[in-house]
Amino acid sequence: KIIPCTSIQGLLLLCCPWSRCCGGGDFRPRTVWLGHPEKREQRYPRNVINNQKYNFFTFLPGVLFNQFKYFFNLYFLLLACSQFVNELRLGALYTYWVPLGFVLIITIVREAVEEMRCFLRDKEVNSQIYSKLSTRGTVKVKSSGIQVGDLIIVEKVGLCIFRHCFPVLHPKGSCFLRTDQLDGETDWKLRLPVACTQRLPTAADLLQIRSFVYAEEPNIDIHNFIGTFTREDGDPPVNESLSIENTLWASTVIASGTVVGVVIYTGKELRSVMNTSNPRHKIGLFDLEVNCLTKILFGALVVVSLVMVALQHFAGRWYLQIFRFLLLFSNIVPISLRVNLDMGKMVFSWMIKKDSKIPGTVVRASTFPEQLGRISYLLTDKTGTLTQNEMVFRRLHLGTVAYGMDSMDEVQSHVFSAYTQPPQDLQASRGPGAPKVRKTISSRVHEAVKAIALVHNVTPVYESNGVTDQAEAEMHYEDTCRVYQASSPDEVSLVQWTESVGLTLVGRDQSSMQLRTPSGQILNFTILQIFPFTYESKRMGIIVRDESTGEITFYMKGADVMMAGIVQYNDWLEEECGNMAREGLRVLVVAKKSLTEEQYQDFEARYVQAKLSVHDRSLKVATVIESLEMEMELLCLTGVEDQLQADVRPTLEILRNAGIKVWMLTGDKLETATCTAKNAHLVTRNQDIHVFRPVTTRSEAHLELNAFRRKHDCALVISGDSLEVCLKYYEYEFMELACQSPAVVCCRCAPTQKAQIVRLLQERTGKLTCAVGDGGNDVSMIQEADCGVGVEGKEGKQASLAADFSITQFKHLGRLLMVHGRNSYKRSAALSQFVIHRSLCISTMQAVFSSVFYFASVPLYQGFLIIGYSTIYTMFPVFSLVLDKDVKSEVAMLYPELYKDLLKGRPLSFKTFLIWVLISIYQGSIIMYGALLLFESEFVHIVAISFTSLILTELLMVALTVQTWHWLMIVAELLSLACYIASLVFLHEFIDVYFIATLSFVWKVTAITLVSCLPLYILKYLRRRFSPPSYSKLTS
Repeated sequence: KIIPCTSIQGLLLLCCPWSRCCGGGDFRPRTVWLGHPEKREQRYPRNVINNQKYNFFTFLPGVLFNQFKYFFNLYFLLLACSQFVNELRLGALYTYWVPLGFVLIITIVREAVEEMRCFLRDKEVNSQIYSKLSTRGTVKVKSSGIQVGDLIIVEKVGLCIFRHCFPVLHPKGSCFLRTDQLDGETDWKLRLPVACTQRLPTAADLLQIRSFVYAEEPNIDIHNFIGTFTREDGDPPVNESLSIENTLWASTVIASGTVVGVVIYTGKELRSVMNTSNPRHKIGLFDLEVNCLTKILFGALVVVSLVMVALQHFAGRWYLQIFRFLLLFSNIVPISLRVNLDMGKMVFSWMIKKDSKIPGTVVRASTFPEQLGRISYLLTDKTGTLTQNEMVFRRLHLGTVAYGMDSMDEVQSHVFSAYTQPPQDLQASRGPGAPKVRKTISSRVHEAVKAIALVHNVTPVYESNGVTDQAEAEMHYEDTCRVYQASSPDEVSLVQWTESVGLTLVGRDQSSMQLRTPSGQILNFTILQIFPFTYESKRMGIIVRDESTGEITFYMKGADVMMAGIVQYNDWLEEECGNMAREGLRVLVVAKKSLTEEQYQDFEARYVQAKLSVHDRSLKVATVIESLEMEMELLCLTGVEDQLQADVRPTLEILRNAGIKVWMLTGDKLETATCTAKNAHLVTRNQDIHVFRPVTTRSEAHLELNAFRRKHDCALVISGDSLEVCLKYYEYEFMELACQSPAVVCCRCAPTQKAQIVRLLQERTGKLTCAVGDGGNDVSMIQEADCGVGVEGKEGKQASLAADFSITQFKHLGRLLMVHGRNSYKRSAALSQFVIHRSLCISTMQAVFSSVFYFASVPLYQGFLIIGYSTIYTMFPVFSLVLDKDVKSEVAMLYPELYKDLLKGRPLSFKTFLIWVLISIYQGSIIMYGALLLFESEFVHIVAISFTSLILTELLMVALTVQTWHWLMIVAELLSLACYIASLVFLHEFIDVYFIATLSFVWKVTAITLVSCLPLYILKYLRRRFSPPSYSKLTS
């Protein structure tokens, strides 16, 4: 993805977007000569991307190392290798190497597919062809060949490459940029070229001038840039300051136009790369629990082996006997457990993707879908996640009068009269006989609407609508062809509102703006200066000159906390801002200041001087602007509403009933965040809200925490600044109190604070967390949480791409957790315990067999029997448990309390594990002792009776475990039975084929199988009869 900008005459700073790179040293400022990369002062990183973990030579060793660095994989490798030692060999080599090889092949194939996909993606990006300006004219160059100092021409990016890109027209010498993958903002931003390069006849003339760019060292700040452009061969030499408005960062998209850009940063020096932290490697809690159980099983394996040797009184070469028994009972630790669980997770992920009730859901991390079934804390963003990020203008407040949606026609009539009343009437109305209130309100409304129509960064763009072509629509300001583009949806909603009341923004370029009055007259304004909105200033301003009167006016709008100290004294601003915020409205304060020509000229001289500074530029520029921001006339307040997403309230209620505590972390102001929490029913009607007062010292934090401690069942609302103080001095006490609260709202939260809160919750509670967000500012929180869920929203796909799971709407989260999370966890627990049971059964039989035959280290089953047992004979029925479910999905959604049962981890606990161990010991003992008791004369009959009984027992145990039958489960049972019967013909080496056809064999196998399974069926019936689980009460 390379980033276009401006017209073909223009010059911008172009950053080449490759993620992981090679080369480069310390970050330093640089001087970049246009079109002469050979003049570089230092070595820069190559412009290549390489996301592969291995290369051709390191692939196999690397994969094998990563597999065998874990103890259990190494353990199975050592077991297999031990069979090359004659004293330790227990049977055919393939009985140990085939299962291990199967596991390794699956892993290698999976890694190879991932590496090949990665290689092809990297190759595609690195091989993209771009046009470069050179002394030989325009030449084609691969993206990997682009260097710092190259002049790159990039045509408009098409829709087929960038999903979010759409063609627009714009005035020559500027372009629109979309930065959703960088900062989470989806609206178009205006970018400007270096002014002196616009006057060159052709783009090729850029190579004929002696010019260079001095740029700051690479850093992580994506909202600022400091540099200068110098043309040495001018008379006099030209110096221009460069700022963020002249840059195009990597991972951004432009709407239209052709770019000529000089490459300033490549590789690891990119802003997008420097802002990307390496996500932590997440390991599911379920996997950790299974690992813990396998460690217990390994301990049991060692103990059993030592006991067997001890019962032989450590006779002879007892140390060799220990190794032989370790090999003999190696089935206690099931090698197939990991394969079954990984395959199960793939099935669960596929089910999530294919669920028609949550369309568009993507599973990006298929390694822990069962985590979704045990979430205790849900941390969610507000804007775009709980709300739609679609702004609707709701209120205009002038201090003495307010206009809501039902009284906008009055505003319209005031605006209409202001532009249609003849000048003499206006003059007459100012006489003493005119009604004062009418005059005051009408003029104030007109001033307020005019200010709102001017103070913004919105640009009207005209598109062909099939009837009117683009050029004609732009010439005649066709309403049906006009689209507004801006850096914020708030901005667009304000301009759309001024259009609805009669004052329409119809044209804009870098230096002028045109408004159309209700009578059709075009008002022309010259844009003298623009001061864009930043997160630090929380306000934006514009200085315009009215072409008809020559008046110069400075308009400003911003957050009330910033504007309160800028506007003239008044007694209503703070109160009305609070009232509107409590209604859930986003409030902006609009003000103006008239300037004389002398005042403006003085300001401009100081402003230009400050912008040319290389050191402390931001501070100097801010100081000059602040000299204007004094005693401004307060015009009005605007209230814009961000509507809730569909079904947010019922979804939050489901999560609350499921025992999940919801925390809202937002960068919005306290009043708006509190109102959204109430509106979304995050805080229920019968709950009190404790608003944590602003604290700056340790003693203040102590007093406020004590005040909160005295309240019960009370939701907490706290700002980011107060949170930082509390975590600094009273981290443990604060987290303890916050975790007891039914809901927590953190406002004015920075992205790093969001991640910090997630981390503290994990450390203090030990519970699983889930983070939900839709913007680039939510990525750190999503990556830190145990489960990260990204919402594909208006703020782009950065959060969605960084998340473990991606959904299209917040309401889908309910089904993702209640249905898929719950099912995945319960199925994984059943599958893992059944695989362990299967291995313990045959190990118990081996232990009984060895103890009966004088503790001999002789295998009971050899060759294909031992391999077939855990593969073709029992694999399909056991794996079919991934299709099992205790209740229908509709019941799980209707009764979210069922989810609460899982939070205690009961489906897989030491208790359930112990029960399955006892079942395995019982069944293994019954089958082995039964076979020894009932066999007649030949040893081969013991093998036939016991092995057949074992297979039938496993099939019946699957049937016992199943809650809801699926047709594939029946097929799996019948297929496994058929495979076993069919294979008996080829197993004459181990089983007497003639004996199994006798009636004696049939009744003995039936008797043993009934004794091993019937008591368990009776216990299951009694348990469901007298102590039924909660789900059975809903299904009966």
